[in-house]
Amino acid sequence: MSKTNPSASVIDTCRSAPSSIEAWSAPASLARVAATFAFLPGLLPAAAQAKDGRGQFFATLKSLCGQQFEGVLVYPKDPQHDFAGKRLQADFAACSERQIKMPFQVGADKSRTWIIIRTPAGLALQHDHRHADGTPDAVTMYGGMASTTGSTLSQSYYTARLVKGAATKVWSISISADGTILTYHLERNAQPRATVVFKHCSAG
Repeated sequence: MSKTNPSASVIDTCRSAPSSIEAWSAPASLARVAATFAFLPGLLPAAAQAKDGRGQFFATLKSLCGQQFEGVLVYPKDPQHDFAGKRLQADFAACSERQIKMPFQVGADKSRTWIIIRTPAGLALQHDHRHADGTPDAVTMYGGMASTTGSTLSQSYYTARLVKGAATKVWSISISADGTILTYHLERNAQPRATVVFKHCSAG
């Protein structure tokens, strides 16, 4: 049975939180958050280096269903980036034994949803992009499959494992051990393209 949180308003709930995203995103706070970037390859704590942590990683994310996170773009430092200066929100909105849906809101734009799916081959990440009327965007449901080298706190999804000859994109999604910091990181051709760090905001 799916566990959903259909009535929660991510914007209203998060904006009423005692610690606003504006205060949290101050340089000193971001410096502390940057210290949690254990999701980057080779930097995971030894205790988290499970041979194959995909199942536990999925279970950990599923336990966050109904929780909302607010974030900031920490890379690149480009004021022209689509995410720059905008309120970024991730909502663990719907969870089942097979998949987790996380709407990702950029300012007033609600077109994006991240979907993590359990398949016989392992974990898959999809990006569901839709127009305001709910119809699929021309570019949607792209993503990748997780390797077996991730941990219980971090998984990376490789495009090349889905589409032969595709651009070498790798998406990493990570959660801190205490469940309060969520990170989303994109690389292409082994170069970082975007990193968003979210802080737990509230329960729905």
